[in-house]
Amino acid sequence: MLIDSHCHLDAAEFDHDREQVIVQAGVAAMVVPAVERANFSVVRDLAHRHPSLVYALGIHPMYVQRAADEDLDALEQALDDAAGDPQLVAVGEIGLDYFVPESRSGAARERQWRFYEAQLRLARRHDLPVILHVRRSQDDLLKGLRRLPVNGGIAHAFNGSEQQAQSFRALGFCLGFGGAMTYPRALQIRRLASACDAEGMVLETDAPDIAPQWLHQAMRDAGLTAASAQGRALMRNTPAMLPGIAQCLAQLRGVPVDEVIGQCAENTWRVLPRLKRWMASRT
Repeated sequence: MLIDSHCHLDAAEFDHDREQVIVQAGVAAMVVPAVERANFSVVRDLAHRHPSLVYALGIHPMYVQRAADEDLDALEQALDDAAGDPQLVAVGEIGLDYFVPESRSGAARERQWRFYEAQLRLARRHDLPVILHVRRSQDDLLKGLRRLPVNGGIAHAFNGSEQQAQSFRALGFCLGFGGAMTYPRALQIRRLASACDAEGMVLETDAPDIAPQWLHQAMRDAGLTAASAQGRALMRNTPAMLPGIAQCLAQLRGVPVDEVIGQCAENTWRVLPRLKRWMASRT
């Protein structure tokens, strides 16, 4: 049973064919995390229109600089309002991002930290796991989790060291593997995918972003670049890419793809228990 543990189906890239993308995904369940206050109701309403979708509510670290302090109050209210909603499965997408130089400055870093810790507290109060954005911020994220422990969750698009991976695992997190793993030159991610314990991995696309290698190759074969509109269209990632991502993970681990798919589904259910209950209620 394929589960896409991270996809942004509310993104503008899907405005012209969103329903078709969802229906034709061939995926049993998809987790759609919010990124800012403006799309809290968007991801909730989208999930409520499609029984294969569940959602998370949070403020992404790359949106913190344009967020108002009151947006944390709005998130708290949205979580309160959704307390009985079986399709709300986590607080997310939250975390820290130190990739962009401007985000590493004192004020920007401090603001990210404040939003991160505030959202960890909300996850604790609502007894929810978290979906973490992890980009060059692994050690600081771990510090926050040790200070404010939560009910585990998913370290999305993980690209840290094996030691950092083990630290997240010890805190009850699974690691998300997606399109980045499909590139032969992504040596660190591929090593992690090969070495990760079977109970520590989940599948994801991050659609419409992090296109797998074959979409990138198709763009190049067409003589296009990612800067062109046609190139961007060819590079649009969707949940339909998940079988290929699962096949890549299986090859890296030297096991049958059905084994990877089944194990990743079990792992996703374990770290997102509301998802398991929601899927069971539909059968």
